Amino acid sequence: MKILFLDQSGKPGGAELCLVDIAKPYGQNALVGLFANGDFRKLLEENQIPVEVLTNQAIKVSKQSGLFQALGSLGQITPLINQVFQRAQQYDLIYANTQKALVVGAIASFLARRPLVYHLHDILSTEHFSNTNLRVAVNLINRCAALVIANSQASKTAFLQAGGKPDLVQVVYNGFAAKDYEADELKVRELRKNLGLDDKFVVGHFSRLSPWKGQHILIEAVSQCPSNVVVILVGDALFGEHEYVKDLHQKVTALGLENRVKFLGFRGDIPQLMAVCDVVAHTSTAPEPFGRVIVEAMLCGKPVVAAEAGGAMELVEDGINGFLVTPGKSQELATVINNCWQESAKTAKIANYARISASERFDGKIINQQIQELLKSIILNK
Repeated sequence: MKILFLDQSGKPGGAELCLVDIAKPYGQNALVGLFANGDFRKLLEENQIPVEVLTNQAIKVSKQSGLFQALGSLGQITPLINQVFQRAQQYDLIYANTQKALVVGAIASFLARRPLVYHLHDILSTEHFSNTNLRVAVNLINRCAALVIANSQASKTAFLQAGGKPDLVQVVYNGFAAKDYEADELKVRELRKNLGLDDKFVVGHFSRLSPWKGQHILIEAVSQCPSNVVVILVGDALFGEHEYVKDLHQKVTALGLENRVKFLGFRGDIPQLMAVCDVVAHTSTAPEPFGRVIVEAMLCGKPVVAAEAGGAMELVEDGINGFLVTPGKSQELATVINNCWQESAKTAKIANYARISASERFDGKIINQQIQELLKSIILNK
């Protein structure tokens, strides 16, 4: 089976990391076509996954774009559609991993007469998308896709509520290799010392810096915690969200937290940094499609405090394998963080259970096998 994967991003976000795991077993029988150059191309090459950057011209449509912006982008994507069409003829199916990839892949699949699979990594609702983009996405999926792989029940439910066809969609959670989240204790201690975190209770947040990811809520929460509780923010702005980063720095200064909040930017040593933490916080203000960072923290053996919405509610059982708090409520988040600090033995048991159960529930080999079986069925039935 030969698969042409499509992704719009040059940067490795959650959807892109998931794609690496899915494409890797196919080796030379796969090609990942990207709509932008960047570190994601390098990551694919490091994993010996064939990759080609199909355009260096940014497609000027965002999740909130209206009709006129969408129409204005047609001139940009027509040459891209032609490139995908030409390559698709050498493959058995097209696998669109993002929404812009869906638009291009849907048209190319029709022209090349190849089945289209769409991996849904989003909550298709007006909280995340304009009405125009929502209608375009759902109509293209319903008309062109042979299969939709939703990364959570929350994603599936939103797709159906938006008008998606029930018979198209299957839920498959993201897969992980537990061994990738094992950290050397000596290196972790060195890292903790180098970051000036000795004798601190460290709360980590791992995400791009964006208003809906809720870093401001964590900053407000830590101001309500004892002075030995500190925060590391791992990630930086994407998609023109640099003004929010300025706001975060101003909030830190206004609350007198300059020595308690560290901005670490994008990092490649996520498992090691998670191992440094005593708690990992997830603070999204809108429903998260899946919550990859939640599972990563569990695999690192760290207690997770997550916003009670979307896919996070499928991953975390409050008080069993982590903690759930009301989205946007900094006082509630502060209370849970303080409880984790004060009840360390109880918290450690919860974190250990989370690590064991997550390694079984989200085993990458099993989940990749599930996806491979779904793709085989599409090829056999085309």
